[in-house]
Amino acid sequence: MISIREKAKLKDKKILLRLDLNVPLENGKIIDTTRIDKILPTLKFLIKQNSKIIILSHVGRPKGKFVNELTLNPICEDLSKKLSQNVKLITKNINNINNKDLFKNNDEKIIMLENIRFYLEEENNDPEFAKHLASLADIYVNEAFSCSHRSHASIHQISNFLPSYSGLQLDLEVSALKKITSEIKRPITCIIGGSKISTKINVIKNLICKFDNIVIVGGMANNVIKYMGYNIGKSLQEENSDLIIKEIFSLSKKENCKLVYPEDIVVGKDLNGTPQIKELNEISSDEIILDIGPKTINIINNIIDESNTIFWNGPAGYFENPSFANGSIKIAENIIKNNKSNKIYSVAGGGDTVSLLNSLNAVDNFNFVSTAGGAFLEYLEGKELPGIKALN
Repeated sequence: MISIREKAKLKDKKILLRLDLNVPLENGKIIDTTRIDKILPTLKFLIKQNSKIIILSHVGRPKGKFVNELTLNPICEDLSKKLSQNVKLITKNINNINNKDLFKNNDEKIIMLENIRFYLEEENNDPEFAKHLASLADIYVNEAFSCSHRSHASIHQISNFLPSYSGLQLDLEVSALKKITSEIKRPITCIIGGSKISTKINVIKNLICKFDNIVIVGGMANNVIKYMGYNIGKSLQEENSDLIIKEIFSLSKKENCKLVYPEDIVVGKDLNGTPQIKELNEISSDEIILDIGPKTINIINNIIDESNTIFWNGPAGYFENPSFANGSIKIAENIIKNNKSNKIYSVAGGGDTVSLLNSLNAVDNFNFVSTAGGAFLEYLEGKELPGIKALN
């Protein structure tokens, strides 16, 4: 994998730049610009090289149809403001665009093609579609790590038709993940949340042999608490997870990896209910587990204090309601404290975790924060990502 930073002679070259600008939109307005902000250094680097930039990206899941609500226009406008230069959105059907149609005016430096997922050929990894995209440029750059687990035309197939490089942000993503998988500084701790244990079982199994501590929080922990014989009331749970949990416990014992789950919790009658701290044997049938309790917070924070590397994916509770955000906040604060003292290397990933850190203005206080979800987890599982494989 060669970085675009290592490529000489970029002046006047047409760069096909695949970004992931899949930001949350509400009534045509951007709710969270994290994904846009993270790729600005790459755009500024290419602008400085006097390259001509063709941006490919997607928003949402239009499934090969033109959906007005999923236009890239709001993103185009946001980028124009942040770069202080015009970013022109081309809404013409990509299949009808010719190389000669682009950059007709000398002042045009950056253009954006409309939502790439408006075309069925994209998700079908269609080679002819990829070949056509390639005909528009001289060089391809993948700056969409969060899409690199997808075998899509603009991620995978495209590299067969153009000299292909990694973007600056993708380089950072891979470097950060290497540090918590192959360049480990022990002790290393994984704090993992989310609602379904089955979606992260392979990640947990893959990390048990590499990590010293696996801390299970959030909705996933409910399944573990139930497995240990406690009533979890109306809490979020996943059916038929006992065999998975049994396997995790067995593997962690074999690999001498400490497995941690909540010892006390915070419940409510509903998502907006009054928080109550309870021991595991005190949960009523009409209650929902919505956060970890103070005893569990102390246990987790002690583990963080004794760690050299931290990977965090998934909040500790229903952080959207401040009444149930305490566990997640306390974990974040302690990681930040240790980070500022240079005691740990910290990596956080996943949409909910990023949202939480954004709400605390804490993104810059971690060594690395990834906006990737599926790609992040699949890389940790040890899978070879199609987008990365294509660059290699």
